[in-house]
Amino acid sequence: MKATIFIGAGRITTALVAGLRLAKDSRPLVVHDHHPEKLRRLRELYGVAVERDLQSAIMQSNLLIIAVRPASVGELLQEMSRIFSLTRPRRAPLVAVSLAAGIPLAKLRAATGPHVRWARAMPSPVCRTGRGLTALTFDRGFPRKRKREVWEMFARVGQVLEIPGHKFDAFTATYSCSHGYHALAALTDAARELGLDRKTALAASAHALGDAVVAWRDGNHSLAALLHEAATPGGIAATVMNSMDKGGYQKIVRQGLAAGLARARKNARL
Repeated sequence: MKATIFIGAGRITTALVAGLRLAKDSRPLVVHDHHPEKLRRLRELYGVAVERDLQSAIMQSNLLIIAVRPASVGELLQEMSRIFSLTRPRRAPLVAVSLAAGIPLAKLRAATGPHVRWARAMPSPVCRTGRGLTALTFDRGFPRKRKREVWEMFARVGQVLEIPGHKFDAFTATYSCSHGYHALAALTDAARELGLDRKTALAASAHALGDAVVAWRDGNHSLAALLHEAATPGGIAATVMNSMDKGGYQKIVRQGLAAGLARARKNARL
C-alpha cells in the first residue's frame, strides 16, 4: 500500500500528522526532510516512517504533500522534474498537494508538466486538535476520485472549504490562528496593566475571545444580534468598543490583512 508522503518536517506537517493520529487515521505516513533531528522527533512522537531520499519518497507516494517554505518551492520543483526525467513514467500522474502560501497552481503545473496533478491546501495548525480549517483548490483535470481522497484527508482534522484559487491569498491572510493568539496576548497584557494578575487576565481574555466565538459558531444568532446583546448602549462593553473603533481598530485590521495579501503575492514571484 502506497503512503501519504510529506515533503518537509516543519510545523504544519507536525500539526497535520498530530491531527491525523488523533483522528485514528490509519493511512501510512512517510516524511522526507534534510534535517534528521526533525525526522527523529516526528518518528518518536507519532510513529511515522521517515525517508531521507527524495526520489524514493516520491516513488512510494500515493499522495504527495508539499510542506516546505515558499522560498524553497522552486528548488524542490526543479528536483522533482529531474527525478521525473530519470524514472519511468507512472501509470497515472502523481497527485500532489502544495501547502506553500502564495504559490499559484499555474506555477506548480508549469514546473512539473503532465507528471503531476496539483491541488493547493491551506490548513491551520489548529488541525492538531481536530478543529482545524483547510481551504482547498484543485487544478484543471484533477481526478474526481483523488479529489475526494484529498478532501476526506483534510476533513479528518477539521472543517474543509473549497474556494477558487484566486481567493487563496485573501483566505491565507484572514484565517490564521495567529489573529486569535495575537488578540489574546494583547488583551491579556492590557488587562494586566489595569491590575489583574496574569492568570485572571488570561482567563478573562480567553473567555472574551474564544468562548464568544464558540457561542456564535454553535448557536443560531447572528453576529450583529450577539454584539447588540453584549454591548448595552452607554455600558462598559459599548464604551470599550467605541473607543477601540475611534482609535483605528478596524483600520489596523484592514491594513494587516492587506500586508499579508501583499506578502502572499510576493511569494508567487519567488
